[in-house]
Amino acid sequence: MKKLTTLLMVALASNVWANTHTFDINVSKMGAEIQPTMYGIFLEDINYGADGGLYAEMVKNRSFEFPQNLMGWRAFGKFEVRNDGPFDKNPHYVRLGNPGHNDKHTGLENEGFFGFSVKQNSSYRFSVWARCPEGGKSVLQVQLVDNDTMGENQAVAGTDITVEGTEWKKYTGIIKVKKAQDDLSLRIFLRPGERGRGLVTTDVEHVSLFPTDTWKGRENGMRKDIAQALNDLKPGVFRFPGGCIVEGTDLETRYQWKNTVGPVENRPLNENRWHYTFAHRFYPDYFQSYGLGFFEYFQLCEDFGCEALPVLSCGLSCQYQNDIKDEAKVHVALDDLDPYIQDALDLIEFANGDASTTWGKVRADMGHPEPFGLKLLAIGNEQWDYNDNAAYTDRLKKFLDVLKKKHPEIKYIGTTGPDSEGWKFDILQPKMKQLKVDLYDEHFYRNEEWFLTGGLRYDNYDRKGPAVFAGEYACHGKGKKWNHFEASLYEAAFMTGFERNADIVHMTTYAPLLAHVKGWQWRPDLIWFDNAVTIKTCSYYVQQLYGHYRGDYVLKLTEAKQPLAGQEGQDGLFASACYDKTLDAVIVKVANTGDADQTIHLNFTGKKKDLIFKKSEVISLHSENLNEENTIENPNLVTPRRELQKPETTAVIPAKTFQIIVFIR
Repeated sequence: MKKLTTLLMVALASNVWANTHTFDINVSKMGAEIQPTMYGIFLEDINYGADGGLYAEMVKNRSFEFPQNLMGWRAFGKFEVRNDGPFDKNPHYVRLGNPGHNDKHTGLENEGFFGFSVKQNSSYRFSVWARCPEGGKSVLQVQLVDNDTMGENQAVAGTDITVEGTEWKKYTGIIKVKKAQDDLSLRIFLRPGERGRGLVTTDVEHVSLFPTDTWKGRENGMRKDIAQALNDLKPGVFRFPGGCIVEGTDLETRYQWKNTVGPVENRPLNENRWHYTFAHRFYPDYFQSYGLGFFEYFQLCEDFGCEALPVLSCGLSCQYQNDIKDEAKVHVALDDLDPYIQDALDLIEFANGDASTTWGKVRADMGHPEPFGLKLLAIGNEQWDYNDNAAYTDRLKKFLDVLKKKHPEIKYIGTTGPDSEGWKFDILQPKMKQLKVDLYDEHFYRNEEWFLTGGLRYDNYDRKGPAVFAGEYACHGKGKKWNHFEASLYEAAFMTGFERNADIVHMTTYAPLLAHVKGWQWRPDLIWFDNAVTIKTCSYYVQQLYGHYRGDYVLKLTEAKQPLAGQEGQDGLFASACYDKTLDAVIVKVANTGDADQTIHLNFTGKKKDLIFKKSEVISLHSENLNEENTIENPNLVTPRRELQKPETTAVIPAKTFQIIVFIR
């Protein structure tokens, strides 16, 4: 790691200038404003990103609403699944009865999401809706158990819940755990509630277990370590809830935001289109509880201090999975779009209306009387037109005609489809300008060559058209599609083009965001996790560095009057510069994607009378091995290195390194 101690050094030898790249940085004129939304996050519930991931609920199929009602459960003794429960959208529950013998037992056991994991000296909130339909009193003995232990007792910790009366009530109890342990199960035994009475029939519904230490301490909360990792990215925008799940494989299974608000016990189950998409990574028990719903998403945006960007269905099911010829069967006809447009209007009211409005009251009743202040709304995800069928843009126009008239204060986002180039992109890009959307959403999952040769992608874009939102992107290595350092380095290089073209690039979000190590279907991903720990990838640190050193205004940076974008003669260098008014600093970002160290000289041009730097900070992300990645076993293998320096203007950038140099006045 000797190179990392010489990342910023004065060139003393006279012949070093012959091989020096001189970066001219104009500090006398502020360029385009860099939008606060420039670097953000996007969450789609793929890879168990929501249920089993960010959403801290530990019980799988807590309301017995999976198509196989007891999937995720093992029931024993005398039990019966019934469907006349207290919640009309979640009617199923389990009736527990007397097994008929003192040495037999009735109860339930839940497997969780790849097991239950607990932390040392931690506590967990168990809750259940229950009743004794025939009267009387019972006890639910609740235990976290290790079924594979060699010890005398499988129970690790537990609590007792006393149920009484014929009316449904919510009961809670705290389970305290002394030591950390993985691969547990949640077991519930039916026990007598009164001496000599015997077992009393008991109904149980919405069985739940959360850590008490959730993000912000909320009962229906998020997993603290994952939410903290998202907050630490310093995101400017949060796009949610997808992605392809917005579309659904069919309209019945599309994501419907109205089903995700209100009491959590009565939010209906939805089929996740990812649970059967990949036969080679197959998870038939992957559903959406909607416990993480639009209220919670807006709440997280408020927590993170970022703008919310909800995505709504445009009336087209996933076009990858449904031929447009089957439009009458799987897509909404243009004349039938009114309910979908009304959903958009109602969402704006839910987010921004006061408590006297219909949907503003729903928000207020959930505990947030003040509006969330929604400013952005996307219609459609990865839709496209055909040469003879404006499948997407005809529908988008119907939305815009209504929404822009009633809510001109909102910025509306369209899409250029699933590709960064090709016939779909070529058809849609000019139509976005014609429809006068505020931004359009570009997606690109591409290989190393694409990222290395695409540094000038936005330099020649139409400056009079809509702004760009790079809503899904990641470098997918050829033959090595995982989160290795090389891919993240090329992402860092490409992102200098975002910054240089901040006049038209207003938002960007890497994708996908989250992946469970035992339940992934798509990679690479920004953050990996198991039930106990979180792994921040090399790409995570690239995004974090850009988020923390976003700056406010672009500064023009060139070499021989050409932008640094990996062009011929630039030796694999990519660079951009900006001014941060809070730090009163010039920030230079440099990615050396080449195989040799490169000496650079920063030549500040223009008015320099008051340009005196008091100190500088150098942050480097580097690895000697391009295939290195952060893992559960070694989560900090590749992390940024920070070093305070005297403000020198000549530096050696090691090969395969992303570096940020901050000159502070």
